[in-house]
Parts: sequence; C-alpha cells; structure tokens
Amino acid sequence: MEKVKISARQLFVLIILFEHGSALVIPLGVRAKQDVWLAILLGMVGGILLFLVYYRLYRYYPDIPLTSYVQHIIGPWLGKALAFVYTVYFLYLASRVLRDFGELLLTFAYPETPLFSLNAIMILTVMYGVYKGIEVLARTGELFLTFLYVLAIGGFILVISAGLVHLYNLEPVLADGWKPVWKVVFTETLYVPFGEMIVFAMIFPYLNNPEKTKQATIIGMGLSGINLAITMAINVAVLGPELVSRSTFPLLDTIRNIQVANFLERLDVFFMIALIIGGFFKISLFFYAGVVGASELFGVQNHHRLIYSLGFIVLLLSVAIADNYSEHIKEGLRIVTVYLHLPLQVIIPICLLVIAAIRHRYFNQQS
Repeated sequence: MEKVKISARQLFVLIILFEHGSALVIPLGVRAKQDVWLAILLGMVGGILLFLVYYRLYRYYPDIPLTSYVQHIIGPWLGKALAFVYTVYFLYLASRVLRDFGELLLTFAYPETPLFSLNAIMILTVMYGVYKGIEVLARTGELFLTFLYVLAIGGFILVISAGLVHLYNLEPVLADGWKPVWKVVFTETLYVPFGEMIVFAMIFPYLNNPEKTKQATIIGMGLSGINLAITMAINVAVLGPELVSRSTFPLLDTIRNIQVANFLERLDVFFMIALIIGGFFKISLFFYAGVVGASELFGVQNHHRLIYSLGFIVLLLSVAIADNYSEHIKEGLRIVTVYLHLPLQVIIPICLLVIAAIRHRYFNQQS
C-alpha cells in the first residue's frame, strides 16, 4: 500500500464522483418507468445497509484492504482465491465503465473514430492518475467537484427555463404497484451504483481519520442517491417514461432539448465534459483497487509496475466484452448482476462478516 493518507472530506468527494460516474450515463432503472426515482432511492437505502457490512469488516481490519483481510478471515488458500476473484472483478468493472464512456463518445462526438482508439486515450489518462496515487486522485477530485455541481445546477435551471419539464409524465405514481419497482431495485439500482461501494473497502485503510469514515460515506451515498433520483425524474418529466426507457443515454437526450431564447442550445458538449470527468474517477478507482489487489496478491512491492500491463488488459477487455452497446447493457443486466454483483457485493461480504464476528468473539473470550 502507498504511504499516503486522505481526509474524510476527500473520501466524501471521491464517493460523490464515483457514485455519479456511469450512473448518469447509462439508462439506470428505466424499467421502473415513471417510478425510476423511487427505485433509485430504495436502491440507495439498500446500498447504505450493504455499506454497513463493508464498514464493520473495515473496523475489524482497519489497516489492510479487502484483498488482505479475506485471507485472515477464511485462511490463506481460500482467501487468496477470493482475493484474486475480487481483483479480477474490479478490473472487469473498470473495463465495463470504460466501455460505457467509449460508447458515449462514439455516439455523440466521434462517430468515425474506432472504439479502441477512444478507450485507449481514456485508459492512458486513468493509468497516469493511478500512477500518481490515491492522494493525487482525491485532491484532483476536490478541484472538479465544485465545477460539476455548478454545471449541474446550471443545467437544472436551463431545463426549467426552457419549459421542458412536464410533471404529468411522472404520474401516476406506482401505477403497476410496488412489484416492478422492487424488481428494478433488486436487479439494478441496489448494485449499480450503490453496491459498487465495495471498491472503497480497498480505499478505507488510507483514511487519516477512521472515525469519520461512516459519516462521510453515508452522507456521500445519500447525497448521490438524491441527485440521481432527481436527475432521472427530470429525464422522465422531459422525455416521458416510454422514450426514457428506449433511450441509450437519457440525460444527454434531455440536455439536447434545451433551447432558451433561440440562443442557448446544443449544450450537450459541456455536459459530456462533466460526464467524462465522473467516468474518469469511477474507472480510476476500480482500476486502482485492481492494481493494489494484484500487487498485494502477487507480492509486488511497487504496484506501479503493474499499471501498464493491467491497463492494457482493461483496454482489450473493454472492447472484447460485447459486440455492441446493446449487448453490453444486456450482459450487465442479465449476467453481471446475477453472477458477479449479487455474490461479490452481497452474499460473500455478509458471510465474511459473520465469520469475522465469530472469530473476534472467540479470540476475545480466549484472551
């Protein structure tokens, strides 16, 4: 691990940037139609409950990351195997988010540019950020967060000023009951982006004030959930539930409708910049966790040595995981959720916590 520390404020900033990341780009929870905002808020509540599991594990082992303490909890052999699975998982998610933003750029700005070239430029930037370290990433995030919020508030005002918001598109609430909402929660919004907070189990040991971890994280997740719920509600209010459910990038479709006094229009370019910034931090944190996990697992003293090789693997994987964007999204909903998110974000952490609690209680009684 790096000999650096980050503050609770910097952790809060990283959480905000991470949670918004690809969640603003992909059609998050749109199968709930006009109730998408409710599905996001319920997913946030579930995500905070999952975080409490991750947090308790962190308090048992405050000085080492997830890939290290699993070896203490379930033994060296099984622990190393599980640490390897989590390392691959983080790198795979980095490649998925990289694909999201490559497709975004390909669709809206560079239709003639090969996807590989766009992803290569992005991963090189991510590799440089990870090479500089988590402290530099956190300080960079502090610089960007204010800019992103100013842009978001400005966009909200412009959408309202342009008369695009039609609140009747959000009605009726729970037209089909709770079942479709809960289905979206347990297949989408619980895991993305809130369950993905498990990546911070690799970041928590860098905090200079562990006592503020819980507060900073819950506030960050809560604010992110509210922001995402408002954003998706605005998307539905502007585009309508049917159009949102068919849209590849709902937020950008909403922004492209802005036209104020025949002067302010075509503002999607500015918001693409904001989305790319969020994507950079989300990819960087997943990639950083994968690099740190690999260096710890294979006994590499300087994790910088692994950045270039693992970055190249993430780049190749981002292009190879799907033939097109539709297949990429379907894979995320049908395969990744069931076989990766559910066990690695929910089932295994809960089992680890139970074992860790039993071990700590046993050793305390022995002493």
